[in-house]
Amino acid sequence: MIKDVFDISRLRKRLVMMSSDFISIIIAVFLSQLTIRADDLFSIDYVTVLLLLLTSVSSIWLFWNTGVYTLVTRYMGQKANILIFKSIFLSCLLYVLFSLALSFEVTLISLLFYLFTMLLLVAGTRFIIRAYYYQVIKNKKENVAIYGAGVSGLQLVTSLFYGHEYETMAFIDDDVHMHNANVHGVKVYPPTELENIIKKFNIDCILIAMPSINRVERNKIISLLEKYPVHIKTIPNSSDLISGKKSIKNLQEVDIEDLLGRTPIKPDECLLGACIKEKVVMITGAGGSIGSELCRQVVQQKPHRVILIESSEYSLYTIHSELVSNSDTCEIIPFLCSVRDKERLKIIISTYGVQTIYHAAAFKHVPMVEHNVIDGVINNIFGTLNVAQAAIEFDVESMVLISTDKAVRPTNVMGVTKRYSELILQALSETTDRTKLSMVRFGNVLGSSGSVVPLFREQIKNGGPVTVTHPDIIRYFMTIPEAVQLVIQAGSMAVGGDVFVLDMGEPVKISDLAKRLIKLTGHDVKSPKHKNGIEITYSGLRPGEKLYEELLVGDEESQLKTSHPLVMRAKEVAYSWVDLSCILDEIKQACVDNDYPKLIELLKGKNTGYKPEREISDYLYVARH
Repeated sequence: MIKDVFDISRLRKRLVMMSSDFISIIIAVFLSQLTIRADDLFSIDYVTVLLLLLTSVSSIWLFWNTGVYTLVTRYMGQKANILIFKSIFLSCLLYVLFSLALSFEVTLISLLFYLFTMLLLVAGTRFIIRAYYYQVIKNKKENVAIYGAGVSGLQLVTSLFYGHEYETMAFIDDDVHMHNANVHGVKVYPPTELENIIKKFNIDCILIAMPSINRVERNKIISLLEKYPVHIKTIPNSSDLISGKKSIKNLQEVDIEDLLGRTPIKPDECLLGACIKEKVVMITGAGGSIGSELCRQVVQQKPHRVILIESSEYSLYTIHSELVSNSDTCEIIPFLCSVRDKERLKIIISTYGVQTIYHAAAFKHVPMVEHNVIDGVINNIFGTLNVAQAAIEFDVESMVLISTDKAVRPTNVMGVTKRYSELILQALSETTDRTKLSMVRFGNVLGSSGSVVPLFREQIKNGGPVTVTHPDIIRYFMTIPEAVQLVIQAGSMAVGGDVFVLDMGEPVKISDLAKRLIKLTGHDVKSPKHKNGIEITYSGLRPGEKLYEELLVGDEESQLKTSHPLVMRAKEVAYSWVDLSCILDEIKQACVDNDYPKLIELLKGKNTGYKPEREISDYLYVARH
């Protein structure tokens, strides 16, 4: 029944409030006159009726014109309250004017009676409706505590008050001066009271409202909170709030990069713009996770023109639409083109006078390439060769290959194809002094198409189990924006044939990552003690998957420092183009002949370190043998 009242149309709600106010004004006039002529009040004449009608009708007209009836009662704030009080005082003035005009006596007592009655009935009715509405939805809300009682915390609690999802029961803050204070009607507690607060208020979720702190500090807070059986969410970081991309009410799961505890180093703006500003830049694989972020950051450096190369129509459409809507500083031209098509690449590069190329196009999913060996080889090895030879032919100033740690002593086809891509650029760099060919090698990036994090979140959301391939598997992680910034800066430092390696920080054990994600969503990991928790299962290493990845072909002594603290230059063995081209010809012929055993043997050549751990698992080869 109450729900039906709240759900009636705006027009009907206004009519109800106008009727209520009309009756309230009649009562207010009646009671104010009672203080003056109590004896004969009930012998009402037409003049009294006229006073009642004039005051009530003119007050309703006044309320309408001041906007009282356009207010949404449930969302009334300070400005709305001021408007209502102002309208009531103006109604008092009308009452006095009509009383004097009709020769009625007006005393201070009668005026105060009118004022207080109007405040009680007109304003009070609205406050009661508003309070009852929030009491109704409060019973359906999830109890939460907010970590951080600063400006962001205040904005968040205000936003949540008007929402339907969360009821703020407590603030938590490290600042001793804030303890026991009251922020928007909510008490502030020290972190030492966390356990008591969670039990006392039946807290289901803790919201971290500290967008400006760095990752190290945020990781400390998350480590403290994950001990408790509550879901942890955060508000967006300060840069997203300032840019307007997100608002304070856009709560999100804890960013996995916050768990890494590494604060990104501020990029060198000179290095970022050196190969991009006012230049024609081409990005292959522009619609992928790395390629699309490259596009975003390249556009920020104000190039003259950006050429997008992508074989997926949908991915190309998506990134092109995003770039066009967010940038009007440069021309953005999308090409539905594969790096396999060398002639097409040459036409594009020569037509637009490309000066810088970021080559991100590759098949990167290890098991998928393992099951599609020839396509992986043609796309990754010969696609890179096509781009590099076209770049050299038309005097492109710089080409940067996006490589991977899986190219180091590879155990899978994807890794060895990337290793050959590196060798191609190193060999070709010796044949030209006009085009700087370099490569940047790094590990896993969070949020990429192959990242385990989205999979883990989906599995947790579905109640588990969370699947990890091996209890001891470890990986290096870096955020996509951070990796791309370093790629651009590394490319600006290239002199030709450089192999740059990014400092990925400390490796992360995937099983530990899974456990932390489970705890951060308010669940327990299944164990004899927590039988209803979310289970972690181990599925075994996938074809070509390694327990750990490396970033250097040689030892640490072969790693040289650069001007950037997170970018190193690796000193590694390279081959001449004459030697390398011969084996590339044999690899191409093996692909044409569908000779899988010979192809695998050839991929082991040139000391790539390739050691496949399983038999050939290509779908076509298995089906035919």
